[in-house]
Amino acid sequence: MLRQYTRVRDYSLELTATLSPEDQCVQSMPDASPSKWHLAHTTWFFETMLLRPFSPHYQVFNDRYHYLFNSYYESLGSRHPRPRRGLLTRPTVDEVIDYRRHVDAAMQQLIEHAGPDAWFKIRPLLLLGLNHEQQHQELLLTDILHLFSCNPLLPAYRSGSDKDSLSPASMATEHGLTWLPQPGGTVGIGCIDTAGEEDFAFDNETPRHHVLLSPYRLADRLVTCGEFAEFVFDGGYQHAGLWLSDGWAAVESWGWTAPAYWMAPDEPEAGIEGWQTFGLDGVRPLDPSAPVTNISFYEAAAYAEWAQARLPTEFEWEAAARDPRMAQVTGHAWQWTRSSYDPYPGFRSAPGAVGEYNGKFMVGQLVLRGSSFATPPGHTRVTYRNFFQPSARWQFSGLRLARDNI
Repeated sequence: MLRQYTRVRDYSLELTATLSPEDQCVQSMPDASPSKWHLAHTTWFFETMLLRPFSPHYQVFNDRYHYLFNSYYESLGSRHPRPRRGLLTRPTVDEVIDYRRHVDAAMQQLIEHAGPDAWFKIRPLLLLGLNHEQQHQELLLTDILHLFSCNPLLPAYRSGSDKDSLSPASMATEHGLTWLPQPGGTVGIGCIDTAGEEDFAFDNETPRHHVLLSPYRLADRLVTCGEFAEFVFDGGYQHAGLWLSDGWAAVESWGWTAPAYWMAPDEPEAGIEGWQTFGLDGVRPLDPSAPVTNISFYEAAAYAEWAQARLPTEFEWEAAARDPRMAQVTGHAWQWTRSSYDPYPGFRSAPGAVGEYNGKFMVGQLVLRGSSFATPPGHTRVTYRNFFQPSARWQFSGLRLARDNI
């Protein structure tokens, strides 16, 4: 567990290694957070949930950080408003790194010296904290990409030579899309137990239960940029009949004409002829065979309507995820589903502050399945339930099509 703790914590610092102090301080929109805040908040989690209650001799690094770096835990007191995180020029990045070192040293002592009775309580919280930090590692990348997209210089987060996986991998699509029949029937969904010695799962993946599915067909791969470009060129963003009501209102209100970070040939930032995309590796020509990303649920649903298909439910997705014929299940793009983010039958939030982690967000959100190229290693499983509001586009979200098997 100590090796796992160290590996996860070090990876967060690795992700910020090429960022300047200025890069790490700015908040580009209320839904995003500065990189520095991600580093501090994940540290706050370990200090608050583990060191304060279980390490009696722990010396708090700075009492005022408890207010600054609380995210949404109402039971733990007031907190700095989320939309104003970008105003926190202090503490500095160096001071946040010192905070991390202080907490990491104390966590090492706690992990090494906790007795069996204490470890029984500590281990689940430690696993939750590590998976929580891995979530923020992906958020750090999505947030820094949004920040850099607001800069006319369009700087690259890292060059392609610095990191192998800065964008979703292309896939040969000459054969077109293949529809994979799925039998439906009664299928088991979710994880069995998160309290025992099984692999970690969030509470929203439980309890395991059964659902009844009608036969259906699922696409063997994700929708590509080239295929989505056909929707764009066919006037998909101008045809109200393809869109859900809230989606069409978003198109009109925000002026959407293509996925986020796409640049049309006539945009001055593009620099060269042809469509371009802006990603973590900077500006690149649009790759028609790469999975489309950075689209909202509304755009995914509109494309599915245009393609005479639909989005799968999260249960259809999970039931088919282990089909060996399915490609790009994980590691490419989060995949929008048609399922609202609701509790599974029998779900109960855990007591105390950790009970606020998932349950209270089960309203007004849509479920995404799979994982993206930015998801940290070891943070992927077919039962994972990611969730965002349907208008969210700054995440690495794409789509897989479904059809009824009739």
